[in-house]
Amino acid sequence: MSDFKPQWMEGTMDSRPQITIVMNFTRPTDTKPALLTFDEVKTFLHEFGHSLHGMLTKCTYQALSGTNVYRDFVELPSQLMENWASQKEFLDGFAVHYKTGEKIPQELIQKIIDSENFNTAYFCLRQLSFGYLDMAWHTIEKPFDGDVIAYEKQAMASTQILPMVPNTSMSATFSHIFAGGYAAGYYSYKWAEVLDADAFSVFEKNGIFNKKTADSFRKNILEKGGTEHPMVLYKRFRGQEPTIDALLKRNGITN
Repeated sequence: MSDFKPQWMEGTMDSRPQITIVMNFTRPTDTKPALLTFDEVKTFLHEFGHSLHGMLTKCTYQALSGTNVYRDFVELPSQLMENWASQKEFLDGFAVHYKTGEKIPQELIQKIIDSENFNTAYFCLRQLSFGYLDMAWHTIEKPFDGDVIAYEKQAMASTQILPMVPNTSMSATFSHIFAGGYAAGYYSYKWAEVLDADAFSVFEKNGIFNKKTADSFRKNILEKGGTEHPMVLYKRFRGQEPTIDALLKRNGITN
């Protein structure tokens, strides 16, 4: 998702944005239409969430409109949209066999969910270990002249499951936090999961097509851009701060 022109306001004039999504979809063939993979559908929904953030914004200043929010909040609308990909009520609206018209059975949807949750506890700890390592390096207050491998091993000790391979260093290849814009912010990957799972739990409770819930998300989050602190906006939508409960349930760690 990107934009040709962002949104801004001057007086009573609201200069609306021009948003684009560029995708690499499976191409059609001489005998078949473009049959999208599940990952392609999820990726489209993800980018469509960013697009909604960009299209529905109503802010005075361009620098605060749309997706111009804190990095650990920008993925909420996009990752939230991914949740619909595994909802039968959503899939039944379009996801049918291109020859027979048969809808995707719930059993197959559950298999997709189960496959996504395979080893989920390990991957959760893996992401946390990267976040701990990132913060360990970026909270140092004095020049570091110690043993890099020993330091990172200590930083990730609380999340370590598998033994480390001798004479290897995660830090030496961790370009995200040294050259990729995620310095002291790698935690945002996992935090965005907490936010999107917690927010989607409201839709699950009220109905995934519930207009009142959707309007609240639009009014309190999508329209606001970076004009207010993310937690203020989120609590206005959710009524409380997010918890990890919905994420643990979605990942199959708890019931």
